[in-house]
Amino acid sequence: MFAKINSLGLMGLNAFPVEVEIESSRGIQSFDVVGLADAAVRESRERIRSALRCSGIEFPKQKIMVNLAPADKKKTGSVYDLPMAVAILAILGLCNEAQTGSAAFIGEVSLSGEIRPINGVLPMALLARQQGLKEIFVPFDNAREAAVVEGIKVYAVESVAQLVMHFSGRAVMMPAAPVRPEAPNYFGNLDFADVKGQYMAKKAMEIAAAGGHNVLMIGAPGSGKSMLAKRMPSILPKMSFEESIETTNIHSVAGLLDKENPLVTVRPFRSPHHTVSAAGLSGGGSIPRPGEISLAHNGLLFLDELAEFNRTALEILRQPLEDGQVTISRVWGSVTYPSSFILIAAMNPCPCGYYGHPKRKCICSPKQVKGYLNKVSGPLLDRFDLHVEVAPVEYAELSSKDKEESSEAIRERVQRARDVQLERFKGTDITCNAQITSDILHEVCELTPGAKEILGKIFNKLGLSARAYDKILKVARTCADMNGDKEINERFIALAVQYRSLDRKYWGQ
Repeated sequence: MFAKINSLGLMGLNAFPVEVEIESSRGIQSFDVVGLADAAVRESRERIRSALRCSGIEFPKQKIMVNLAPADKKKTGSVYDLPMAVAILAILGLCNEAQTGSAAFIGEVSLSGEIRPINGVLPMALLARQQGLKEIFVPFDNAREAAVVEGIKVYAVESVAQLVMHFSGRAVMMPAAPVRPEAPNYFGNLDFADVKGQYMAKKAMEIAAAGGHNVLMIGAPGSGKSMLAKRMPSILPKMSFEESIETTNIHSVAGLLDKENPLVTVRPFRSPHHTVSAAGLSGGGSIPRPGEISLAHNGLLFLDELAEFNRTALEILRQPLEDGQVTISRVWGSVTYPSSFILIAAMNPCPCGYYGHPKRKCICSPKQVKGYLNKVSGPLLDRFDLHVEVAPVEYAELSSKDKEESSEAIRERVQRARDVQLERFKGTDITCNAQITSDILHEVCELTPGAKEILGKIFNKLGLSARAYDKILKVARTCADMNGDKEINERFIALAVQYRSLDRKYWGQ
């Protein structure tokens, strides 16, 4: 007897269709799985035997062969347990093609017959709809995640026995209710109103949030660098639905979704410790999983104590910052994860932290200072749009009872500026000024005659790189958008250049 069940697989973020073909015939009782299946897939044979037995179903005493097609694509994980169990139900006559032909099945089966949750359900549900399937059966804990996808009925399966009851008509399951994103809460306990003084640093953070720019903060310990960075999420612009789906896909593959609120509606904030490995940042493993730079997609990656990070790990950031994606290659193929994020980094100017401090003496030798700063390479430094010196806060500012500007007020300005950019780049893949491509840079960043003149003088005097020139234009474009101006004038160029001077001060240009 032959039967065929629809399922889905996952390689990185890319889901692919899988047909579970099963054939039973007379012979010595056996259960074999072919189709380039890994150990986890092959082990499903014992899980399925036990699950059926515990569900009161006698396993067929026949020679059974299961093929996972296409046979040339590697199959990994426990996602194929449920479709293989349903395939056995089909050859036992407990379900028919009319019930399963337009449905897909994914999930892990336990020894007791319960259906356990899996990772990556959202991208697989999206592909099922794209393939024209009408229904998808997923583990109960993954149902809300799959229900985000419109146009396909989602059934939450708790056990094999429940599925048998559904197919027999004795207890028909109802589709899960569609999940719609709730209004996100952008403002938690961390607010910019808590930050005393630091006007220039707060202005840099506002520009970075408005235009998607990368920021490097340098300052003595206790000056407020981490405090500023941790409040950045409260002023980031709202996510579009498309961005939310992209981000949720990555978190689904990584197994980081909340089963009750599966859709990521607030921009992610990732802050790995400086001991993180290169693979931890970029992603990796025999079956490549997304790393921190992909988990921060459409959000913010904060690297505190930048100079303490492994040099190899830092250099890995260079290409994703330019390309907006990271590719992990293995012998069997490669996986590409998106990694478009705002990078916020903070560091001390020397090992003791007080080099250049107005009141405390640095105890480091010039060689130690130079060696510490050189842990951050020139090419990586060049990829920061804004360089900010975070000076120590004066007592008068700390003790002042005056109210500082709240995150909500700053975020309103950021959102207005981002709305201008979304309108400007409508119909393209660009969502913010930091992503402006070189072919449209001069068209978008239109300068006044005075701005052209001052930028030319600065470029020649400071010996800027082509990348630094582009980033100055992009930051100036954001400053103009925040001010509601169509052209970039001298004031905006001067402000953008002012935030590119620390590499000259500290790195000895």
